[in-house]
Amino acid sequence: MSTTSAGLRRTAARRPAIRPTWCCSFSLDPQTPQSKPYSPISKPPSLTSRRILSPGRVSPIDSDPIDTDPIQDLQEKRLSSVEESRDGGSFRGFRVRLKGREGDVVILSEKEKEMICENSEVFRGLIGGMDLNRGFEIELDGLEGLEGFKATIGLMREKNQNEMRWLAKIGVSGAIEILEVSFSIRYERGVTACLKYLEAVPWTENEEEKLKILLKTYSFDKTLTQDILSRLYAASLTSSDNLVVPLIRSVTKGPNSKSRKELHSLMNGILSSSSMYQKDIAMPNKEGIYDLCHSILDSLLVLFKEEQPSAERISQQLENLHWLSEILIEKQIGEEFINLWINQGELISIHEIASPMVRYELSRVSATIFISLGRGKIHINGEKRFEFFNSWFGPMLVDFGWLRRCPKGLDMRMLEESIGQALLTLAMQQQLKFFMEWFRVFSERGRECPNLTRAFQVWWRRSFVRSVGQS
Repeated sequence: MSTTSAGLRRTAARRPAIRPTWCCSFSLDPQTPQSKPYSPISKPPSLTSRRILSPGRVSPIDSDPIDTDPIQDLQEKRLSSVEESRDGGSFRGFRVRLKGREGDVVILSEKEKEMICENSEVFRGLIGGMDLNRGFEIELDGLEGLEGFKATIGLMREKNQNEMRWLAKIGVSGAIEILEVSFSIRYERGVTACLKYLEAVPWTENEEEKLKILLKTYSFDKTLTQDILSRLYAASLTSSDNLVVPLIRSVTKGPNSKSRKELHSLMNGILSSSSMYQKDIAMPNKEGIYDLCHSILDSLLVLFKEEQPSAERISQQLENLHWLSEILIEKQIGEEFINLWINQGELISIHEIASPMVRYELSRVSATIFISLGRGKIHINGEKRFEFFNSWFGPMLVDFGWLRRCPKGLDMRMLEESIGQALLTLAMQQQLKFFMEWFRVFSERGRECPNLTRAFQVWWRRSFVRSVGQS
């Protein structure tokens, strides 16, 4: 419809003015409980519930029951009025006038009127109840935008074999608008064509949301919408939890380091408490994750015992283990992982004799636990904390320099502070043991070793400086 507003004014000027003496209003109370969407194959509209008062309006009468044909909801939303010429001789037939919310107006041409009456059950029902020997004007007021309605009439012009090509030019957003209009005026061919097109093309996230809202708002025939609904909703998948472990297993087995990092980020986003992907955050299967941890630890022992251990393969396995430990701790199910790591006596023995270039990756896993303990993210009893320090504090002191040179995203300042904070959670006598070990290594290695001077000062004050009021 390319008619301009100026053109509309000129067309209207050549015709005698319509002087309404009575008006047929089809509005319903917005709170009417019968205002319910209908199926495209519902019965034709009935006008039996309207009563003509002349002069005056046709409106629901409180004392009479109202026909609950759902067409009334459409008329409440879409149809403003039907007006008749006073003398009945100004023009014969009817005009269709579209009025947008912004005040823009379009009057349909004769050909467009014929087309819409031929294709729309709503308009056929309206015209069927009128005396076409007199002049009528049908006005659809308050339309959100006229483009959707004009595009719907454009679709009516197309033959069946051209509909998909025509909709492809309009695009997904346009097709969704046409679908809503087609459903509202009961243009069944338009509904079918739009649903067929929308099922076959990709959607943006915004278009997907619009489509979801539309399908929830209106009661479409399920046989027409089942293919689209199968793209929107996974009927057989009630929870994402069962998918998490298989996906994580696939990532850990991947040989490409760049791909693994990208998939790490993807999975971390899905599992995050601030995830944008879902309302109910996925919870990984605890037993499945720990099975993966045991499998990786077994592989590490085999790799370390080879004649010429592969630094690349060892690094890959420890990177996977480090990632799994972060997931477990983030989900607050990491206590067992600390027990598992404490009991790796064979790996600790291998650490003492292995090349620093290979062994320092073991301390990357320990670093995750030190940070979690020092920042209060994980809670284990004092005995387990002591056992962890007894097993992995020494290796951390000698590997700290290597971690500083190759942090791979590890926050070294946070690690340094967290080691001191975690150490201060032990009993005073236990702290003394580890501070003495730190003094020895720090005096030899300097900044190749974590600087725990602040934590040591706290320990000293608590041990020897008497507080005010203490005897």
